[in-house]
Amino acid sequence: MRLKLVACEILYREVCACIARSRNIVDVEFLPKGLHDLGAATMRERIQAAIDAVDASAYQAIALGYALCGMGLNGVAARSLPLVLPRAHDCITLFLGSAERYARYFNDHPGVYFKTTGWIERGADLAPLERERTGIGQTCEELATKYGEDNAKYLYEQLGSYSRNYGQITFIEMGTEPDGRFERAAREEAAARGWRYEKISGDLSLLQRLVDGDWEGGAFAVAPPGGHIVARYDERILGAVED
Repeated sequence: MRLKLVACEILYREVCACIARSRNIVDVEFLPKGLHDLGAATMRERIQAAIDAVDASAYQAIALGYALCGMGLNGVAARSLPLVLPRAHDCITLFLGSAERYARYFNDHPGVYFKTTGWIERGADLAPLERERTGIGQTCEELATKYGEDNAKYLYEQLGSYSRNYGQITFIEMGTEPDGRFERAAREEAAARGWRYEKISGDLSLLQRLVDGDWEGGAFAVAPPGGHIVARYDERILGAVED
């Protein structure tokens, strides 16, 4: 089978490793990191444009190296080819191998902030965008300039409370790291923030199944030609419907 894969560049090393082992021919296009910070509508437009640009005569299906990603994938449409997406809220599920493992870890470790090689080497310049979009890390004076003094005091307190909810960095080791510098960077950041630190092993099985075409068993939503991806507000996370 020949697949077209459209994926976030945060997954670059992991996706390339899986493609190298796949029995399929997989042509991949990486889109820029941080699309979810531009809002769900803009993210959906960018991904839909990449889907629409695929030559349907050259492939049997289009796979997406994404998750629901803050509703950014809700509504993306298949055209002439099936469209496949892992059932996941965000990319951490793709690094941990299943939504169930992610849920278990997150429930046992509230306030955890995850790091991977992709987030360290390709996500550093997302911080200014996130700061501008959310206000987290801005001074009270900066917020007052935008929202007025009374609103700024309230926002500053609320945003400070949000940031205090984090207390741990967990580095997910995927086996694609060329050396120890990525883990070292995560460990040093945790120390600088006064947070706990943990390293856990990742799991490439979900990404491997995505590029291998092993989509049975409920871990993937497959939209038929003419259908689209929809958000589900239950354990399925997302699904596919025919138009």
